[in-house]
Amino acid sequence: MGEHTKISFSHRKEISDYADLVEMLFLGNRNQQHAAICILFELKWTDLLMPNMAKLEAKYGISRRILQRTRAKLSKLGLIEHVGYLNSRYDGQHGWKLSTRFERALNQLAQKCASLRDTKTSSKEKDSMLVDFANARRNTANASSIEDYEVKHCEKEKS
Repeated sequence: MGEHTKISFSHRKEISDYADLVEMLFLGNRNQQHAAICILFELKWTDLLMPNMAKLEAKYGISRRILQRTRAKLSKLGLIEHVGYLNSRYDGQHGWKLSTRFERALNQLAQKCASLRDTKTSSKEKDSMLVDFANARRNTANASSIEDYEVKHCEKEKS
């Protein structure tokens, strides 16, 4: 199972600039928020691609570990992406750039949320079946966690 990426989203909070966006994406970690703002700033105002981000360490006083973790999370979310040597659109150049994957995913999410309210494009039977599937998944997960507990408990009693 993949690693979860925790963000804090509130429909009441207005996002006025990318500093607010970064605060939402990097909940409570000021070092990563600073690193993310620096990365996004540099990628926004660079002409082409940023070959590596090592210069950001010295320029903004960011540790290598914070920079790498922040870059990985921004990449996982789809805000930035790495372009390889073999990408023909960039004539053999490589480096980091701002990506549209996050934006497209949010648009798809918004469309799905809008379609939840639409009863014309959905069927009640299919939605009922999805509820049954969710219940089956829940029961399977609960049963496996109970079995895991019983196995561990029995091993401790044998010891």
